[in-house]
Amino acid sequence: MESTELIKKVRKIEIRTKALSQQIFSGQYHSAFKGRGMAFSEVRQYNYDDDVRFIDWNVTARFNQPYVKIFEEERELTVMLLIDVSGSNLFGTHGQFKADLITELAAVLSFSAIHNNDKVGVIFFSNKVEKFIPPKKGKSHILRIIRELVSYTPSQVDTNISEALRYLTNVIKKKCTAFIISDFIDLDFEQALKIASNKHDIVALHITDFREIKMHDLGLVKVKDPESGSFYLADTSDIRTRREYEKWWNNLRQQNREIFKRTGVDVATLQTGEDYVKELSELFKRRG
Repeated sequence: MESTELIKKVRKIEIRTKALSQQIFSGQYHSAFKGRGMAFSEVRQYNYDDDVRFIDWNVTARFNQPYVKIFEEERELTVMLLIDVSGSNLFGTHGQFKADLITELAAVLSFSAIHNNDKVGVIFFSNKVEKFIPPKKGKSHILRIIRELVSYTPSQVDTNISEALRYLTNVIKKKCTAFIISDFIDLDFEQALKIASNKHDIVALHITDFREIKMHDLGLVKVKDPESGSFYLADTSDIRTRREYEKWWNNLRQQNREIFKRTGVDVATLQTGEDYVKELSELFKRRG
């Protein structure tokens, strides 16, 4: 991508997503994703209605009068974005590719995070971890993330969500909030998700396209598997072919729902070409 074209695209995404994050999501984000707990702030003299459990006995002994510890919420979060860059996301029939929607969602979440003074990091993954951007604060860091989202070309095209989850568990030592943004066309990631969700607060954003859900009668169609690179002739006029496809899709979707339920992971499903504001707002409200 030419540098001028890249700058224009990054700027366009910045303007749209920054406005959304400030006008709509910032308050909901703040209440939905809380800090790690209570952190010590200071000591002050004891008042009659203070909890005696918070008396600082060392300071009390030094000054010969009771002092209590004051705590405040440790608001600062580390937000990690696990971005699926596999070949299946280069598909879209409703105004944008799934990869475009993933980019926009990642940008909205990033701006919401820095608006709340949180750190943001990214793990790009295919069937391996493609790139790791360590969590940092600041607008320049977010713009770097958007540039990578727009221009990054993965070395592999198939998917292994478990690899990304294992990397998250090993690299990010303190508890973080992690968004997995993927179409979840993958198998056998439940164990890695269970381990990661025991350590971190995991949220799944499931990306789909209208044409993935149901196969339509278009006659004999040459199709390409974006992850294997193989071409196939599909007779979409054959009702058995369409039923088999729908059965596969419904089984995959049900399997994913059960995995998220068993691991206690919140999920929102978002479709290309549709307004994602409502779905994200409802997700934030459920968690608030």
